Amino acid sequence: MPGTRRDFLRITDLDRDGLLGLLARSAELKRLGRRGPRPLEGQTVGLVFEKASTRTRVSFEVAAYQLGGHATFLSPRDTQLGRGEPIRDTARVLSRYLDALVVRTFGHDKLEEIARFSRVPVVNALTDASHPCQVLADLLTVTERFGDDALARGALQVAWVGDGNNMANSWLEACALLGFGLALACPAGYDPDAALLARCGGRARVVRTPAEAVAGAHVVNTDVWASMGQEAEQAKRERDFAGFIVDEALLARARPEAIVLHCLPAHRGEEISEAVIEGPRSAVFDEAENRLHVQKALLERLLAPPPAI
Repeated sequence: MPGTRRDFLRITDLDRDGLLGLLARSAELKRLGRRGPRPLEGQTVGLVFEKASTRTRVSFEVAAYQLGGHATFLSPRDTQLGRGEPIRDTARVLSRYLDALVVRTFGHDKLEEIARFSRVPVVNALTDASHPCQVLADLLTVTERFGDDALARGALQVAWVGDGNNMANSWLEACALLGFGLALACPAGYDPDAALLARCGGRARVVRTPAEAVAGAHVVNTDVWASMGQEAEQAKRERDFAGFIVDEALLARARPEAIVLHCLPAHRGEEISEAVIEGPRSAVFDEAENRLHVQKALLERLLAPPPAI
């Protein structure tokens, strides 16, 4: 988050200490609940969404409200973006009205253009390349289950099963900062970003079988095979991802204390079984709740950072 106006476009917009500090503040705000601070009094957060959402929209709206601010939701049909207005014009106008822009879109280049022309902080609520707010929630969930220092010590093994998509890329960025082990089981042709993989310095690796990735893992993570905008590829992806389901047999290869994560929505019986997502090792709904708490900490950091002691 360089400069006088900070953005959050990727996990690596934080440094290691910043990431750990944000997770610690998230946990504190979660404990405080509605009794927490209201530093966003008089501020309005704009939610500019080209992609539909349940968790992202509601969690950001509630986060702004609980911090004392207000959120206004804008879809393409609500703005001139849907009629072809240049992105830079929309960014310049909205940032004169609003105190932050939370953007959920397709191409990461669109997000970066909005950030270039915005006067106010811009938050990545999902692009095709990155989903940092979700991975913040995942990391908070991991610390709740394994201790605050588990990630900081790099003592955990995380498995990713499925597409090398935006979620996988953000997990790689977290790995580069924190140093935990990360094994990504992806079919050939579906690898994550090679440059992000290289930044992990050998702590992350791509394998071709879920069994190899999950062996000895503390955290088993997966996502849908076809993300939003890839619906036309569904049939092909079902063939290519055959066998990439997190079921009880696969989970048995992980550590006994392993937890299962999924960013939702889930296609039960496809990438994850009903028995696993509803089972005792599923942390999926804690993970979903934690979107609220990490986003409260993030908005506080961007819009109302606490005074230096």
